[in-house]
Amino acid sequence: MTIFKEKVSEEFLTVAETKEILEDLEMERAAEEDREMRYELKRAIEHVNRFAVLEPEESLQLVEDLEQLEKVDTPTAYKIANLRPLDRDELRAVFAQERYTLDGDELDEILNIVKQYA
Repeated sequence: MTIFKEKVSEEFLTVAETKEILEDLEMERAAEEDREMRYELKRAIEHVNRFAVLEPEESLQLVEDLEQLEKVDTPTAYKIANLRPLDRDELRAVFAQERYTLDGDELDEILNIVKQYA
């Protein structure tokens, strides 16, 4: 038996936005009588606390700056904003599944934008 689930909607979030959402959820759970959080929620909160460096507004501005570039679409912009690659090799890994490759100047342009938010 196979169970198919329909994708109702999709929304891209940065790690900083996710952290904000999970903080609100954590506060709600702390106010409840049974203060137990599921393992997955605890791990998600640990993850965003460790990797969210930017504020939500900064991360969204980074995404907007990246989307202005010709070869960066919305999903890729969010991926770059979340990973914040520091060199060409890390950035190439983001574009590994794309049907095109970026030359050195294009990679450097993206890295310069990311470095503004480092």
